[in-house]
Amino acid sequence: MERRLAAILAADVVGYSRLMEADEEATVRTLNTCRQVIDGLVADHRGRVFGSAGDSVVAEFPSPVEAVRCAVDIQRELETHNVDLPENRRMRLRIGVNLGDVIVEGDNLLGDGVNIAARLETLANAGAICLSRPVFDQIKKQLDLGYEYLGEHEVKNIAEPVQVYRVLTEPEAVGKVIGETKRAKQAWKRVAVAAAVLVLIGMAAAATWLRPWEPEVKSASVERMAYPLPDKPSIAVLPFDNLSGDTGQGHVADGLTEDIITALSQVSSLFVIARNSTFTYKGKPVNVQQVAEDLGVRYVLEGSVQMSGDKVRITAQLVDALAGNHLWAERYDRDMTELFALQDEITDRIVVALRIKLTEGEEARVHRKHTRSLEAWNLLSRGMEHFYQSSKTDNATARQWFKKAIEVDRGYALAYALLAWTHWHDAFHGWSENHELSLERASFLAEKARAMDDALPDVYALQSAIHLFKRQYDEAIEAAEKAVAFNPNHATNTALLAMILHNTGRPKKAIRMYKTAMRLSPYYPAWFLEDLSFSYLDAKQPDEALFAFQKLLDRKPPAIHAAHGHIGRALAHHALGQDDKARAEVAKAIEADAGISLTHVGQHSLNKDRAGVESGLAILRKLGLPE
Repeated sequence: MERRLAAILAADVVGYSRLMEADEEATVRTLNTCRQVIDGLVADHRGRVFGSAGDSVVAEFPSPVEAVRCAVDIQRELETHNVDLPENRRMRLRIGVNLGDVIVEGDNLLGDGVNIAARLETLANAGAICLSRPVFDQIKKQLDLGYEYLGEHEVKNIAEPVQVYRVLTEPEAVGKVIGETKRAKQAWKRVAVAAAVLVLIGMAAAATWLRPWEPEVKSASVERMAYPLPDKPSIAVLPFDNLSGDTGQGHVADGLTEDIITALSQVSSLFVIARNSTFTYKGKPVNVQQVAEDLGVRYVLEGSVQMSGDKVRITAQLVDALAGNHLWAERYDRDMTELFALQDEITDRIVVALRIKLTEGEEARVHRKHTRSLEAWNLLSRGMEHFYQSSKTDNATARQWFKKAIEVDRGYALAYALLAWTHWHDAFHGWSENHELSLERASFLAEKARAMDDALPDVYALQSAIHLFKRQYDEAIEAAEKAVAFNPNHATNTALLAMILHNTGRPKKAIRMYKTAMRLSPYYPAWFLEDLSFSYLDAKQPDEALFAFQKLLDRKPPAIHAAHGHIGRALAHHALGQDDKARAEVAKAIEADAGISLTHVGQHSLNKDRAGVESGLAILRKLGLPE
């Protein structure tokens, strides 16, 4: 395994989710401009970007001097770009710089050297730069800058406290180091603590409630929340970090996270953010305060999983982001065979901490285990990694893992349900040669899963999708309503019910359901938006439809969905008496996907109102859509 010493710069946009919510198109343009500035300056300072996801950038430099020079230039250049923007649209960065040992894995770098830089970034204010002590020691006499010592900070998943310095760029601060006396006092304090440790051991039990080992949490602000807080306890469960040193074990951490989310989602008196949204933070440096504000929740659960042989260490902490404190934090060292019991224990601790009273049915569902076989669970978790990728190849790979899970546990209802979903996706996306056969396989396996567990939400969601596909509308509604009743916080099942309501002539109720689904999953998939847009059309709200379709197109969806977006905008413009604009949108639809046609639109419509469908096709024919 190759290792080397490297200077790492980690940067992240402040309030990115708020900016996207306010104006997605403008934010993407500004972000692209920022990235061009950052990439250019990184190259100018002999660095290279090796990690970027959305609004974050991680870069490597040959020396800490170059890394800090680059960080200062980035902040100055972006401040210049911000001058021309209104205050609420300005894009500011937090930057952290660390010097440390890293592991080289192809073009990627891993290890604490990278992780500490990411943690330093979360400690910086907007427009600021935070440095670790090793960086400060190397550059303090090399650059015309000043520095402020911010003290020692406990940071996530790093054993030792990190000494943090803030860069001061004001001319009057050059050559100064503010707060160095604090560092001297801290060093003396460590000596005193070491001398007194024997006395403190006897008092430890009484002092446990103080939890001095927990890192400080900044308070979130209700005013800065991207969404209003729900009128019941709200929580986001972040993906547990995989600390096992083996990326192949990541599915265990993901599986544990997903099981906790699923258990909590079935509690009607809780508001739980969907897995699809919380997993957007996977592998990124996390600021709990920012997560709470981005997702509009009060409580955040985060943790880590570390495996060694047949042992597992799990850490978990529940944070009250508004109060800025930990409700509880715990470390569990157990045998791997106790993983399921640990899931229950963590879930129970959350329920108790939030003072939630479970009904008898919720108690049973929260603690019900779909399998008692750790091996089968492991196999299913591996399949889930591929299942969520939503591609033909990943769907086929997921199917193989689900089959293996069933071979180990023939009574694994969830595995049967997920296996059935893979066949449904084959039929819906046209990934199989015989979509009718795929649909029949999905239907057979769904019924088999329901016979094993008649309270499994995934089964009823699947059956509702199958019924809709077969245009069995009453059965589709009944199954979808059961899925939502069993899991009221499941965003996808809620959106599926909305789709069925829309296609059965209740578009206004569908709109309300879609908005509920989008609140449960703020980073919702594009198909939520696409069908919501058509729901606005059928609800005779063309202005709202135009806006929603444009948001869909701004996401740059695949060709066929882009064509659908332009078709929808054409129908909305026609409803507003703007046929010239409508014809232009039809032309854009054909440009986006040359295969779009009246036949395609008619065949793929699941709407029960066939007369309405024919009327829409007649309008599109006049607007120039080919047969």
